[in-house]
Amino acid sequence: MTSNFTIRAVPERIVCLTEEPTEILYELGEDERIVGISAYTERPPRAAEQKQVVSAFIGGSVQKISALKPDLIIGFSDIQAQLAHDLIKANLPVVIFNQRSLQEILDVIVTIGSIVGRRDDAVDLVRGYIDNLEAAKRRTEAQSHRPRVYFEEWDDPRITAIEWVGELIEIAGGQNIFAQRSSGKLAEERFVDDDEILAADPEIIAACWCGKAVDIDSIRERPGYDELSAVKDDAIHELDPAMILQPGPGCLTDGLAALEKIIQVETED
Repeated sequence: MTSNFTIRAVPERIVCLTEEPTEILYELGEDERIVGISAYTERPPRAAEQKQVVSAFIGGSVQKISALKPDLIIGFSDIQAQLAHDLIKANLPVVIFNQRSLQEILDVIVTIGSIVGRRDDAVDLVRGYIDNLEAAKRRTEAQSHRPRVYFEEWDDPRITAIEWVGELIEIAGGQNIFAQRSSGKLAEERFVDDDEILAADPEIIAACWCGKAVDIDSIRERPGYDELSAVKDDAIHELDPAMILQPGPGCLTDGLAALEKIIQVETED
């Protein structure tokens, strides 16, 4: 009797429900395995041209995803819990990562590399990202002044930096004014109010509203904000969500560079 069984080396048809697994697979040269991506995928730019969009962030089309016959679906965070539930209920294979810290981001890159049979290459990638983080630390560790930074991830309610962003602020030479709050795993654990922000008197405001453009004028016009050092010194900056709010290669490279540029300019001034 002839056996129809085989040992499949790695997943051959992968759906990425968020940007960072897509970017990781492209960085590893394994992009041919990707059959579906999120509508919010900006990194790398060519992915949006080459791959079919099957999801947003919170929701997605189970029918579209099923039709692609994926042998692996990769998602991120508790926010995608319902989508993951629906996909699992449709008998699809789902892996959800929940990385929040820089170390966890590095770990996920190695794990995804291992899944597609490219662990050694993923380790090399991660070594490069670690070198980049350590180099930034060395550039900023001798600063005599580390400016107070308020990072705003959402405006209503006010949500401050998630853990990896808070860590990047510190590496880039700033003080994350809500460092303890940033360790919260859930968004509501990172809610802050204007009284807390005013009391902390940030010297820099870095805003990055996931899914919409930052209205800098509206920040300036909030009651009491005219007394903030950041507003007086015109130190309110918008950052691109694709390079700072995605827990993958982008935040470890371009996101860190953008924060360092902002903080160093304001430090020199």
